Amino acid sequence: MDLTTADSASEPTYRGADRPWPPAEAVGQWTDVYFKRTRTIVERHGDVPVTYAVFMRRPVVFAPRLALDWLRSVAEARGFVPDVEVRYREGQWVGAGEPMMWISGPFAQLAELETLFLMKLGPCCVAAHNAFVMSAGLPRSAFLAMDARHCAGTEMADLMAYAASVGSERAKRKVGAIGFIGNATDATAHYFGQPQGFGTMPHALIGYAGSTVKAAELYHDTFPGEAMTVLVDYFGREVSDTLAVCRRFPDLAAAGKLSVRLDTPGGRFVEGLDPPQSYAVLERRAPDSIRGYRDETELRYLIGAGVSAAGLHWVRENLDQAGFDRVRIVASSGFSPAKCRVMADAQAPIDVVGTGSFLPEHWGETYATADIVAYNGVARVKMGREFLLKR
Repeated sequence: MDLTTADSASEPTYRGADRPWPPAEAVGQWTDVYFKRTRTIVERHGDVPVTYAVFMRRPVVFAPRLALDWLRSVAEARGFVPDVEVRYREGQWVGAGEPMMWISGPFAQLAELETLFLMKLGPCCVAAHNAFVMSAGLPRSAFLAMDARHCAGTEMADLMAYAASVGSERAKRKVGAIGFIGNATDATAHYFGQPQGFGTMPHALIGYAGSTVKAAELYHDTFPGEAMTVLVDYFGREVSDTLAVCRRFPDLAAAGKLSVRLDTPGGRFVEGLDPPQSYAVLERRAPDSIRGYRDETELRYLIGAGVSAAGLHWVRENLDQAGFDRVRIVASSGFSPAKCRVMADAQAPIDVVGTGSFLPEHWGETYATADIVAYNGVARVKMGREFLLKR
């Protein structure tokens, strides 16, 4: 993974708005049956215009575009135009329980669309919130979205990449963050203004080559002249292999076109570290980060096994001492909002974060809700949801 794009410009690009899923003719197969039966009843006994209020139960960053694109596309195919009154701009903060929008139209048509609209809206808004928090927390680090492998299918991957771009743009506006500069797949690279995804090598290539340096040589021979990011944790020699790769490619290192990626598993420490040594590194580099109270998870991010703040500082120290101060560090492995906050406290020297951990962790928090608040122009909502009525 680096800033090198894959050579697949001839491949078709999937865009959610261009290929809405499900299409209008398949909505009945994917929506809840009680909505299908509601449509049948209303069509038999008299359709009425209704207004839905849409909200979520937790604060989020508003990311409605793909849901609204789908709604309008299906509505057009069905022969009607919904009236959508959006209360927030894309990327704005929305409080818990606040109506995000009101959607008006014929009840018989809108009833079947509720389920599918909400499944496209809620997860995006939570993922956008997470991407914003992470980008704003580490404003001087670039981010790459590596979410595809964690997604339940390509439609979810499309939604999540879009969400990351929305959260990233908010962080750029609010704190001047670098934010998400790209992602790992060609299909969703357009959300980040890129023609293709970014990437160089997985761990499997290191295993195939038999050594970290050999894998770098194979990559460089196949893609000469490109920037290169090399994984350095495969053999548990993060420092040794980092320096070996730099010495093998001194010109790339001096030109700032070489990066090393730490993806150390949580079962062991970065080469040369243990808890006492990790404390010593942070005492030198970021002493305030270990002065206050830390829970067990925060301590693991700081001085524990896996990709820790101490491990990142340790690799940076070794690079600088060897004269490779222009070699960049890419960090991956569980960089969630919580981990990014700790890394910021520890001033971890991260040039690029590769992460899919902006995906919602607690899926129950992603559930968007739509309630009808007016029938034929008359305000009416179920008891307890009066806060959704237009004021």
